[in-house]
Amino acid sequence: MDPAVQQSQVAAVLGADLSQFETLISHLMSSSNEQRSHAEALFNLCKQTDPDNLSLKLAHILHSSPQQEARAMSAILLRKQLTRDDSYLWPRLSPHTQSSLKSLLLSSIQTENTKSISKKLCDTISELASGILPDNAWPELLPFMFQCVSSDSPKLQESAFLIFAQLSQYIGDSLTPHIKHLHDIFLQCLTNPSVNPDVRIAALNAVINFIQCLSGSADRDRFQDLLPAMMRTLTEALNSGQEATAQEALELLIELAGTEPRFLRRELVDVVGAMLQIAEAESLEEGTRHLAIEFVITLAEARERAPGMMRKLPQFISRLFAILMKMLLDVEDDPAWHSAETEDEDAGETSNYSVGQECLDRLSISLGGNTIVPVASEQLPAYLAAPEWQKRHAALIALAQIAEGCSKVMIKNLEQVVAMVLNSFPDQHPRVRWAAINAIGQLSTDLGPDLQVKYHQGVLPALASAMDDFQNPRVQAHAASAVLNFSENCTPDILTPYLDGIVSKLLVLLQNGKQMVQEGALTALASVADSSQEHFQKYYDAVMPYLKAILVNATDKSNRMLRAKSMECISLVGMAVGKEKFRADAKQVMEVLMSLQVSQMETDDPTTSYMLQAWARLCKCLGQDFLPYMEFVMPPLLQSAALKPDVTITSADSDNDIDDSDDESMETITLGDKRIGIKTSVLEEKATACNMLCCYADELKEGFFPWIDQVAATLVPLLKFYFHEEVRKAAVSAMPELLRSAKLAIEKGLSLGRDVSYLKFLTDTIIPALVEALHKEPDTEICASMLDSLNECLQISGMLLDESQVRSIVDEIKQVITASSSRKRERAERTQAEDFDAEEGELIKEENEQEEEVFDQVGEILGTLIKTFKANFLPFFDELSSYLTPMWGRDKTPEERRIAICIFDDVAEQCREAAIKYYDTFLPFLLEACNDETPDVRQAAVYGLGVCAEFGGSVFKPLVGEALSRLNAVIQHPNALQPDNVMAYDNAVSALGKICQFHRDSIDSAQVVPAWLNCLPIKGDLIEAKVVHDQLCSMAERSDRELLGPNNQYLPKIVSVFAEVLCAGKDLATEQTAGRMINLLRQLQQTLPPSTLASTWSSLQPQQQLALQSILSS
Repeated sequence: MDPAVQQSQVAAVLGADLSQFETLISHLMSSSNEQRSHAEALFNLCKQTDPDNLSLKLAHILHSSPQQEARAMSAILLRKQLTRDDSYLWPRLSPHTQSSLKSLLLSSIQTENTKSISKKLCDTISELASGILPDNAWPELLPFMFQCVSSDSPKLQESAFLIFAQLSQYIGDSLTPHIKHLHDIFLQCLTNPSVNPDVRIAALNAVINFIQCLSGSADRDRFQDLLPAMMRTLTEALNSGQEATAQEALELLIELAGTEPRFLRRELVDVVGAMLQIAEAESLEEGTRHLAIEFVITLAEARERAPGMMRKLPQFISRLFAILMKMLLDVEDDPAWHSAETEDEDAGETSNYSVGQECLDRLSISLGGNTIVPVASEQLPAYLAAPEWQKRHAALIALAQIAEGCSKVMIKNLEQVVAMVLNSFPDQHPRVRWAAINAIGQLSTDLGPDLQVKYHQGVLPALASAMDDFQNPRVQAHAASAVLNFSENCTPDILTPYLDGIVSKLLVLLQNGKQMVQEGALTALASVADSSQEHFQKYYDAVMPYLKAILVNATDKSNRMLRAKSMECISLVGMAVGKEKFRADAKQVMEVLMSLQVSQMETDDPTTSYMLQAWARLCKCLGQDFLPYMEFVMPPLLQSAALKPDVTITSADSDNDIDDSDDESMETITLGDKRIGIKTSVLEEKATACNMLCCYADELKEGFFPWIDQVAATLVPLLKFYFHEEVRKAAVSAMPELLRSAKLAIEKGLSLGRDVSYLKFLTDTIIPALVEALHKEPDTEICASMLDSLNECLQISGMLLDESQVRSIVDEIKQVITASSSRKRERAERTQAEDFDAEEGELIKEENEQEEEVFDQVGEILGTLIKTFKANFLPFFDELSSYLTPMWGRDKTPEERRIAICIFDDVAEQCREAAIKYYDTFLPFLLEACNDETPDVRQAAVYGLGVCAEFGGSVFKPLVGEALSRLNAVIQHPNALQPDNVMAYDNAVSALGKICQFHRDSIDSAQVVPAWLNCLPIKGDLIEAKVVHDQLCSMAERSDRELLGPNNQYLPKIVSVFAEVLCAGKDLATEQTAGRMINLLRQLQQTLPPSTLASTWSSLQPQQQLALQSILSS
């Protein structure tokens, strides 16, 4: 548009006549896209050219326009201009405009009578205040708010509290100086019965936000006396029948329970008691009762902030469990359940039922089995014995729901648990039988593999007979899917004896008229094949024709899932029986898949995702024979991997929530004041595709080379895909596979003319991206995978990195160690909480074990960098030493000490003379660790001593005496050869050998060498065994005087060691060493006097004599 025209439009809109500006505002709300975008352009122009005039116009409309929509829109627009982001206007306004705006806003609060607009106005005021109040640029605001609170206008009181609540969130520090005054205001408002209910809720909101912004517990404690009044807000609303108000109060109290649970501790009994009373009151709305339950569960889940607190109230847990059990009774016997025409498994279930189910699960996970199992054992038997089917059903559903959280305790009582469930299999009501099968499925997952090992002879026949319930197809289908849960945690030897019976029943179900039964049978067959592997070959010829028939014939839209599951089943059966058996059918199956892939499928068709997985399994089964199909499989796979997440963003407090989210396929997360809804089906397809790309690269190795560029371009950015963990995990696992594929292809001359510079380019793309993603990764488990992946990448092409890239890896490692230590520190602080108990201790132990995984990977990466760059890495090692030295401390876990020692071992071994300067610092630690109570630490330490003996020369000499006594303590220990200790023993023997070899002049060799010989052969650590036995061989070859002893008295021992080593095949010596041993023995046969030879020979065991004779004569 012509600038002159633009200028005149701006002048008109911002002129004296307000009507033009009002028209602009109404166009901004227009439903016509064209009108709206034209208005937006003009609005932005006004903002650039005359921000003062624009702001004042908005404020005038907000203050004086008779039209509600215009006032509301102005409040929103003004708030946007005053938000501190890229379009922040405030600093561009003149002091005069700023002052007018502030007074207009405060005046509007007093004159505005529409509640929804008042709320928007409060938002606008809070937004501005949060930017300028900390610099004291709005001194009138707080006095004005205190004045509103003490006025007799409920509207002004409510507005002031709304603003207090938001300022607590944004800039709580600016309010804390007024803590005493605020406390009195809150107390007065909450305890005065004549205060309007809306005002009390606003005050409750302000109190709760204010308590959360206080950093010190002493400050929070000053508000303890408000708690009874805060609770009264809730009870009085309920007593006067204002349930909507009560629900608002409950939501606020739930927020408090989640963020500051210990604030409630002194009044805990009263508060929880009141909530349970609400939950038990059947006269109240479901929504109200559900919120009261949510409050108690939230407290139970507040593990990080109030560990163990709720376990101190067993009487309440019992009451809550009873409430939840009662909710499970709210289920109707819906005809749709029996007809089994649709998937609809929850036919007849109510919202009470699903809340009860979900809360039992959460309660048991948060409180654990020691608390929940006694309560369940007390309440469930009466339910199981009741005449009403709903009660028996509820008991079995509850058992399945608590299994995950109570698994450790339930495994200890496995017999009673399994008996309870199996006794319900013959129940006369099909829904109870279904619930029993459901429980067995869930328990197989949560209590496996113990359940499979001990009770297969009870469970599998029971499931098999449930498959005969032809009157109740839903029961049959569920029995088939429980077979899936059972076999996923099961070894072939347990499953094989039952295969005849199970497979024949599943084949009968495959021919059933009900689709859900057929689908269940397909999934179960797939899982049974997957768990029994080659044992499934004998059923292949019977099963495969049925599977192919479904694949070819199930073409209706209504059969889509059936066909998808047949693909899954065929590909898993193919993988189980292997390439030779499957080859004949594979070609035909692939042709069907190819023709399906080209057909136009609808976006919600499940076939796509199943097909991606089936192709990848076929590739695993066929290996390199799959290559011709790749150009066919890859394009759609890359398309799925590149899917954009389908995201909708609304404001978190908006009324049109995405709460129409009965839509299973939407998942919502709240970030700050935005609520983000994501279509999960899209994410799942994307995750599947990324996983499959990783499979192909892993399986095809150099054959995957042509696809590396496209796959790297797709997956590298997904290392930071925070919408879905599975996508990130798959991208992480794929990184080393891509590098390995490129490296192999270049080595084997299959890289289409590309050379090592391509590998360098790929390394420069992948490794820095991994390091950056690691820096931002929120999940500890994925951090460990990223470190693992980074280590693999470094092993493949680390030598191509330059110094600045190594520097960024080292900086990230410092960051990882620091973050991990601070997480451990937080956990240590949690152990100091008042209610901390043994269960919390268990949970913290598990969290710390995950942390060890991170340290473990850090050690591996440093080891790889040291092996790759040798002494060039030492400057970085010096920088890291302040991070690593604390890991040697006695206060650290054995795993951390082991890792620290291994890193030093690597430095000493790889950098040799260059590492001697560290011996002064580290050898004292190393010597002490040789006698650590943990075998893994001992092993690492004695190995390190051996390395230092080999490369330490004169620096090691003064320590030889102490080293010998330390090694002797390991070797002579009475339990030295027990499985846990044998690796440490073998490494100590190896280190002793190194001292004999490199420091012979510092030891009493006539004693030490025979002592070393006496420990041989070593058989636990196969790497050290080869080193040590080679050393023995070399010493024997040069007729080492101390080894042979006076008059060759140790010769029989040497021969017997050789015999044992040679009889063990390739395990204890390399082929070369074994060859040298055989030559030595042949020389002895020829040179020793016959009498000596005979006595040497006779000292061997008979089977060793035979074996040696055959070895020597061949």
